[in-house]
Amino acid sequence: MSFASLPAVTPDAVPAEAPLLDVREPDEWAAGHAEGALHIPIGEVVQRLDEITAHAGDRPLYVVCKAGGRSAQVSAYLLQQGLEAVNVDGGMHAWQAAGRPLVAESDADPYVL
Repeated sequence: MSFASLPAVTPDAVPAEAPLLDVREPDEWAAGHAEGALHIPIGEVVQRLDEITAHAGDRPLYVVCKAGGRSAQVSAYLLQQGLEAVNVDGGMHAWQAAGRPLVAESDADPYVL
């Protein structure tokens, strides 16, 4: 499957209560992420597939990273595993630019690393 054929949406099209999977590295996650997202770094996706499947339930799973490349890879893998995965175009940079809320793991203002 080519990345061009992947289901994808812009951050403003992600429903507020939709399950979101963030595949960035721990330092990126700690700096700023979407509240309620499940954090599983890209290198752990295969071994944590059951956790991802449970998080998605029977709903489309939106996958995000920093700019959209890693999440496209993960979305393609999840689609091959039978999940309804949707790549978030532009990643967390586009998420922040669209004015979607961010939270941080510390008291610092959240930002996209």
